[in-house]
Amino acid sequence: MFNALVVEKNEETGKTSAAVQQISEDALPDGEVTVAVEYSTVNYKDGLCIGPGGGLVRKYPHVPGIDFSGTVETSSDDRYQPGDKVVLTGWRVGEAHWGGYSQKARVKADWLVPLPDGIDARQAMAVGTAGFTAMLAVMALEDHGIKDGPVLVTGAAGGVGSVATAILAGLGHEVAAVTGRPETGDYLRGLGATQIVARDEINETVKRPLEAETWGGCVDAVGSAMLARLLGQMKYGASVAAVGLAGGADLPGTVIPFLLRGVNLLGIDSVMQPYDNRLRAWKRIASDLPMDKLEAMVQPATLSELPGLGRDILKGQVKGRVVVDVNA
Repeated sequence: MFNALVVEKNEETGKTSAAVQQISEDALPDGEVTVAVEYSTVNYKDGLCIGPGGGLVRKYPHVPGIDFSGTVETSSDDRYQPGDKVVLTGWRVGEAHWGGYSQKARVKADWLVPLPDGIDARQAMAVGTAGFTAMLAVMALEDHGIKDGPVLVTGAAGGVGSVATAILAGLGHEVAAVTGRPETGDYLRGLGATQIVARDEINETVKRPLEAETWGGCVDAVGSAMLARLLGQMKYGASVAAVGLAGGADLPGTVIPFLLRGVNLLGIDSVMQPYDNRLRAWKRIASDLPMDKLEAMVQPATLSELPGLGRDILKGQVKGRVVVDVNA
């Protein structure tokens, strides 16, 4: 028997509730690899899964947690042996498949990636899905060429934004961090941001399709009106890596930035990345992310604290990265 955060649904009321329970290994879903989980994180999707409406979950009981790191316990796949350190992000783990809020997890071998040298299990979840997504965004910008001038990061105080700010600053780029919370300015400067931009400065109504060429690249974790506005502020040939829809899926702009300024809009999906790209991203994280700055992002948590943290992240009240020690 082992501990897990289990979400159950009352069929009469339709409401869900989450609590730490003891479950048996026989209850785990099918998969080639069983992992002794050490750490997981709290992401926006986790908040939806834990919340009273159930969000993304279609089948109960359910164990949320969209990522985890730990040690292989058993494996029927030759690529993984007992004792191997592994990390998992994506593949709808924690949504359609039981996830990381458990002391054990069983998953398909194809979903895992060996933990690279230079990063341990706790650090991997300080990075987590949000940081993995941030690295994918940075690699996409690099592949298309980052232009001279500040690189803009929107939603900078959140999980993706925090890690993107730290990575870009660590690579020597000038980073302009957009936030709607002025009190996070010192936190963002500590991650390496050289300029703090108020969210309302960017999120105004688009008045002209093109404005002054300002940004050499952008990691956008907000979308919608903010994305439409900043597209017209990009330098010629610059790229925007769009990683989130916190502001909504609509794009109330025009094609003019793409046609007349050659702006690239790069969509980043962390859920079903090919194995080679996932491994490349984790190796880059291990080599390029300043681990000393990582600790400034981390808020520790236990399984029993997750229901409250799930509510907090939906309200936008979580700063940085929440690392869940599932064995604490």
